Amino acid sequence: MSDPTVPRPEASRPENSAPQELVRLLQDFTLEANHYVDAAGGRNDMHRTDLNALAVIMRHSAAGKVVTPGVLRAELRLSSPATTALVDRLHASGHVVRERLGTDRRQVQLQMTPKAYRDGSAMFMPLAIRMGKAMAAYSPEELELVTRFMTDMVEATLAAREEATQPDATRST
Repeated sequence: MSDPTVPRPEASRPENSAPQELVRLLQDFTLEANHYVDAAGGRNDMHRTDLNALAVIMRHSAAGKVVTPGVLRAELRLSSPATTALVDRLHASGHVVRERLGTDRRQVQLQMTPKAYRDGSAMFMPLAIRMGKAMAAYSPEELELVTRFMTDMVEATLAAREEATQPDATRST
């Protein structure tokens, strides 16, 4: 039951005119993707944070960027102790190696191991195959449109997350 004291968005306002069925489908997709990650990770004794960390390392490495524990801490919004525990778990499981950087050798770079790529492929290949089969029903033009749409949805989500982390100037303390 809804709380009558909570203001509801007006459907007629342009910024709130997103088709509700599509928004619901995006929410369903996010929820099901999260369930898949939990199931695949659980079968391999890996936490969601472990898999997210490997995704961050893979993305940065593919872009030629150095990945340090500090990068993981910032991207995953973890405390320093939680980041240390995460890196220790990934190292102990054989998914990352630590390499010293620079002349003073104090900074540590994290690199994924071949085992991490093998395990990741085994966990996510079934999903990739099913998604590929589903996408095969669409024309290149339709896929281009959906790609543009999903890119816009990711950017909108990032902007909303950034906004949610900012102090609300209208809220009284």
